[in-house]
Amino acid sequence: MNGATGSDGVTVRVPAKVNVQLAVGAARPDGFHDLANVFLAVSLYDEVTATPATTLTVTCEGPDADKVPLDRTNLAARAAELLAARHGLSPDVHLHIAKAIPVAGGMAGGSADGAGALLACDALWGLGTPRDVLLEICAELGSDVPFSLVGGAALGTGRGEKLTELPVGGAFHWVFAVADGGLSTPAVYGEFDRLAEGTEVPEPAASPALLEALRTGDTTALAGALANDLQAPALSLRPSLASTLTAGTEAGALAALVSGSGPTTAFLVKDAEAAETVAAALRASGTCRATHTATSPAAGATVL
Repeated sequence: MNGATGSDGVTVRVPAKVNVQLAVGAARPDGFHDLANVFLAVSLYDEVTATPATTLTVTCEGPDADKVPLDRTNLAARAAELLAARHGLSPDVHLHIAKAIPVAGGMAGGSADGAGALLACDALWGLGTPRDVLLEICAELGSDVPFSLVGGAALGTGRGEKLTELPVGGAFHWVFAVADGGLSTPAVYGEFDRLAEGTEVPEPAASPALLEALRTGDTTALAGALANDLQAPALSLRPSLASTLTAGTEAGALAALVSGSGPTTAFLVKDAEAAETVAAALRASGTCRATHTATSPAAGATVL
């Protein structure tokens, strides 16, 4: 779709993700971990608007906007810089981020903003950069950024940046519970390494049962196959998340897990009605700050 906002701007909508499987290998010499990371994009979105400017600036609105860096460390700003450098341009653009994805919540909100800014700047500057080049820039920005561009469902290998798109045979319904504060992804991986010390960490591999559940759209089968190797370290760093997981399960969720590196928790439910019930119970439980209901799969970064 083509369209524009005021001042000849371009707005891109980009989804959050949930990791329905996150298998983590041993730490590599470069400090990263090999992953088998099954991403599913969900219908919870940030919007990034790019407008012409005399220098690179970033603004942000929405929940926890005050926790979003507005300098060159923001992945949206980095995306503009890398794209401009590829084309020999100066990254003169104003990027405005409207946040709905939790900040530092394990749902790839920062990565989504990077992918959204990349697509918005490419459209604003009329560059028509080939998709494979955009994906290369995404991988340079971070392990989760390529998936934010692609959306749908995909298996991420390497450090998560090498994507194989996956078929999904139906819609899945989710509730997400937002915790107070964030969790640092490097800290969670550090705790994974600490907990794994002295043990043999198996090579990460995608679960055939999980891939089949996605392909057939079988919610019950998917509930039985959800897995996250970062859940134990996230719970070790934030024990209170266990109460949130219990509250959602007791309210009728088919399965519950920490989303990515946390601290957002994800609950797979039967249908939209169950999602409302579980979300209400989670809010009433006092174990989380806010809830969101969403469906998956969702489209990747899209120009509005």
